[in-house]
Amino acid sequence: MKKLAYAISCVIIDEYGTGEFLDRLSSPFWFQSLGCVLGYDWHSSGVTTVVTGVLKTILDPKTHGIAIAGGKGRTSRRAPEELEKIGEIFNLSTSKVQNLIRASRLTAKVDNAAVQDGYTLYHHSFIVDERGNWVVIQQGMNLSDQTARRYHWSSKKLRSFVKEPHEAILGDKFRSRVLNLTAHESEECRRVSLDLVKENPLKLKRLFKAMTPRYQAKLSKWIKERPDEREYYCEILSMPRSINWSAVKRLYELQPKNYEELLEARGVGRSTIRALALISEIIYGAPPSWKDPIKFTFAFGGKDGVPFPVDKDTMDEVYKILQSALERARLGSKDK
Repeated sequence: MKKLAYAISCVIIDEYGTGEFLDRLSSPFWFQSLGCVLGYDWHSSGVTTVVTGVLKTILDPKTHGIAIAGGKGRTSRRAPEELEKIGEIFNLSTSKVQNLIRASRLTAKVDNAAVQDGYTLYHHSFIVDERGNWVVIQQGMNLSDQTARRYHWSSKKLRSFVKEPHEAILGDKFRSRVLNLTAHESEECRRVSLDLVKENPLKLKRLFKAMTPRYQAKLSKWIKERPDEREYYCEILSMPRSINWSAVKRLYELQPKNYEELLEARGVGRSTIRALALISEIIYGAPPSWKDPIKFTFAFGGKDGVPFPVDKDTMDEVYKILQSALERARLGSKDK
């Protein structure tokens, strides 16, 4: 895997530059096809962690002008300190490095808290070139059904971290209800949420208490759950049992200028974001989007129609990409 990945990566960087290589990694189809040609099946969630791990091993910042920070599990948390070292190698300014670290933390915060789709991040790879352009490829796991979902970000096309920011979201399951505060339809909800944290926390506490009465029965008592949506049918609209009031107090003192600053604040997680969104909808009539932002499912489909029928046109397009890459690769006849 390392030999072939090295050959393909070197050819693309030599022929087209680091920017083009980042563009291709940000594409869910190209990244998946790279994983396939390196030896992984289309349906494996391991393709994300292994391919990014291989690329991190073979790409030398001084030689190729590209470096990767982060990784799987605990390694993902080392991304900020790794980015500082990468900044020194690339001779990036202090402000540029701090912006990269902020992007790393904010992309993870958005996919963990602003997009509440049932997936918890366990992998975060931050890929940056010598000019400071970056791509984020991160993945979450749904523990209830053991499925994975991958999130692609690209600095090239990013206009906002909280307004339709993703290059793509990949998975093999579409959820009927997802709290998506990055959607265009959630703009008013984001604005109301921001206004709420700027007011005295005592008011927000009263609103929160009013929406979580201790003795009122739930409608779910009379609702027959759909078996295939047990995790999402009743739970998706539930108010969190508690929120971090210390974090809310810090937000009030901070007076964030925008929703990005709200998300960045220490201690602000899923429960706080969710409570603000539900209060915005139920009390102030500013609903968030509940539409799943997933854009693509894995690769080409299967001949048995699972997860969908084979997409022959896309398969032909990827074949041409791989054929071209192999023809250009510096490999001996046996390896080729």
